[in-house]
Amino acid sequence: MFYQPGVTPHGLAYDPFKSCVVPRPIGWISTRSKDGIDNLAPYSQFTNVSFDPAMVMFSSNQTTDGRRKDSVVNAEQTGVFVWNMATWDLREHVNLSAEELPYGVDEFEHAGLEKADCVNVAASRVSTSPIQFECEYIQTVRLPGNGPMGTVDVIFGKVVGVHIADGALTNDGKVDVLKLRPIARMGYYEYTSVESKFEMVIPNSGRLLAGLEGAAAKNKR
Repeated sequence: MFYQPGVTPHGLAYDPFKSCVVPRPIGWISTRSKDGIDNLAPYSQFTNVSFDPAMVMFSSNQTTDGRRKDSVVNAEQTGVFVWNMATWDLREHVNLSAEELPYGVDEFEHAGLEKADCVNVAASRVSTSPIQFECEYIQTVRLPGNGPMGTVDVIFGKVVGVHIADGALTNDGKVDVLKLRPIARMGYYEYTSVESKFEMVIPNSGRLLAGLEGAAAKNKR
């Protein structure tokens, strides 16, 4: 089959676009408003964009009534945000924090989550999440779209602090992904969790391995 998104019909019962780019890491983003109210929301369009320096981004569509999301406004106004790893054990809390609630509602409380303070930024993090990134806001790239939710704000941040629970590491110093079971978005209303892995090393790669590992110290040598 072939179709042009937004131009010609795909003829399927459900739109396939988001199901073709899978799985997508979840940007479980916590922020704090300039009035001191904590906010927490998951974004399925999230990734790291570089490792030296460490930078991440999350992409936020507008609300159903065409307003910019609180996460975006808060990050821009305060200059900081936090990424919290969403895991299998926390999946129901993630889902509750995705509800479109009135401005000023604290999603930590709504989702029944405990807060932890950050070291370098003025925002809360999910205490039971095994990994969190403290981020300083860099910039917003706003891309116009169609309908009330089509316009998107892409938020970039520099990672200035990383929290990793001791129990999240293997004895040889790697993040134990299979133990943590991070969840990721598929298409439709479907999710998945990381339950298997395999390794491939590019032959004759030399210095390239520092980039594949994301090792800033090795990159500087």
